[in-house]
Amino acid sequence: MTVLEPADWSFPVPIRYGPGRIAELADVCRGAGLSRPLVVTDRGSRDLPFIGRIGESLRGEGLESGLFADFSPNPTDSEALAGKLAFEAGGHDGVIAVGGGSGMDGGKAVSLIAGREDPLWDFDYDRKPPEAAGFAPLICVPTTAGTGAETESTGMITDSERGVKGCIWHPAQRPVAAILDPELTVGLPRSLTAWTGLDALVHAVEAYSVPAFHPLCDGAALEALRLIGGALTTAVEEPRNLEARGAMLVGSCLAGVSFLKGLGMVHAISHMVGAVFDTHHGLTNAIVLPAILRFNQAAIAAKVPAISAALGFQSRDSGGFQTEVEGLLDRLEIPRGLGEIGVLPNAAAELAEKASRDPAALTNPRQASVAEIEALVREAVAGAR
Repeated sequence: MTVLEPADWSFPVPIRYGPGRIAELADVCRGAGLSRPLVVTDRGSRDLPFIGRIGESLRGEGLESGLFADFSPNPTDSEALAGKLAFEAGGHDGVIAVGGGSGMDGGKAVSLIAGREDPLWDFDYDRKPPEAAGFAPLICVPTTAGTGAETESTGMITDSERGVKGCIWHPAQRPVAAILDPELTVGLPRSLTAWTGLDALVHAVEAYSVPAFHPLCDGAALEALRLIGGALTTAVEEPRNLEARGAMLVGSCLAGVSFLKGLGMVHAISHMVGAVFDTHHGLTNAIVLPAILRFNQAAIAAKVPAISAALGFQSRDSGGFQTEVEGLLDRLEIPRGLGEIGVLPNAAAELAEKASRDPAALTNPRQASVAEIEALVREAVAGAR
C-alpha cells in the first residue's frame, strides 16, 4: 500500500482520499440529498482552474450549483452574513467549502447560519450553542495541506467590531463528508506550500504539547508529524511530487484531528495578529513558533523526544530540537520576525491583551500573564530566532 492508493475512511467523518477523488463530488452531494449546493471559497481561489472545473462537473451531473467567493484571507463576520444571504437568495440546500483555511472557515460559517435566524456570534465557542436543528449539510474540500479543518464545524472568523478572531462551531454540525484529493494541491506556490505545511506542523506540535490525557489525539499528532516530517521539504522543493502532496494532505488532516485536544500560545498570538494585521495564518504561526518553544521549553521537555523522532530530527533534547526547528524554518525561507510582514511593535500590548483571552492560551503547557505574552509578541516582532 502506498500513500497514493485511494482509500475511504469513516473516522472522524466520511473521508474520500486519493488522487482524482474530486470527480466524485457530485456523488457525495447526491448521497447527502443535495441538488443545489453552494460552493464557498475565498477571493484568492475564485479564478483558479479547479473552481471552474468543480462547477462544470456538478452541472454536468445535473446539480444546479452556485458560487460564493467573497471571503478574504482572514474571513470576517460580515462576509459570512453575505454568504448566508447568497445561500438563501439562490435557494441552495447545502454548502461545499473549498480552499485553504479561509475558504473552509467561511463555508462553515455559512453552513451554521444559512436558513436560520441565529446571529453568527451565537455560535461562539465560549457560549452555550443554539438549538441543533436545520443546519445546511456541509462538504469540505481542502486545497492546501495546512488547516486540517475538514472534519469539524469549527472555524476562525474575525469579529469586525472587536478586531479579534473568534472560534465558531456547533457540536451537532459536522461535515457530512470530506474529499482529500492531493491533485488539488499540486499547483500551490512554493511559499504557500511552506506556510500551510508549517501551519499543519504547528497544529500537531501544539496539540501534542497540551498537558492533558488524550491518547487518541496524541496518536494522531505523532502520525501527522511523521508524515509532515517526511514530506514537507519535498513538497516545497518538488512541487509536482504527488506522493509528498498526498502525505502532507493526510498529515494536515490528522493534525486537525489532534488539535481537538487544544492548541497553545502560538495560535493565541497568531489569531490576533491575523485579525489586526490581516497576515497569513500559517506564516504567522511559523514566525511565532521559536519564541513559544523557548518559553515552553521546561514544560514540554518530556514530550520533545517523541516529537523530534516523529519529525525525523537527529536531536532528542530540547536545545537540539529548537535548533532543528529553526533550521527547518530557515530552509523554507520563513522571515525571522513579524516585523518583516508588517506587524508593528507598538501593537504588542493590544495583541497580548487579546491573545490572553483566546481559548488556545488556556491550553498552552505553560500559563502566561498578559505581561509575559506582550514580551513574547515583542520577541516575535523583533525576530524570534
